[in-house]
Amino acid sequence: MEFSVEFYETEGGVSPVRQFLDELKVSDPDDFVAVLAGLAKLRNRQYHREPLSKALGDGLFELRHVGKLNTRVLWFFVKNRRIVAVHGIRNKGLAIPVRDLTTARERMRDWQKRESS
Repeated sequence: MEFSVEFYETEGGVSPVRQFLDELKVSDPDDFVAVLAGLAKLRNRQYHREPLSKALGDGLFELRHVGKLNTRVLWFFVKNRRIVAVHGIRNKGLAIPVRDLTTARERMRDWQKRESS
């Protein structure tokens, strides 16, 4: 059985991950292709661990791509084999900045709150 991958949207219908991917497509097409391939791989359970994915705690995970800059898409699981991507970042270091983790967790809580309503 496969998982589905979807993108978080704000109440206003904006998808921060789609925006991130659109910008990545222009700034670094090779990394864009690699990240899209990684998102496609997430449909298969065997890729839900390192080196492609890593648990970050509190139900949040990262899809990892190492290139000129490290590219990450933060995501979480929901019922019925669904994955929701909530945040995308690029950085030089290995650690994810606290502000980005906070943003991802806020979006995850927002999605869960609206989904359960």
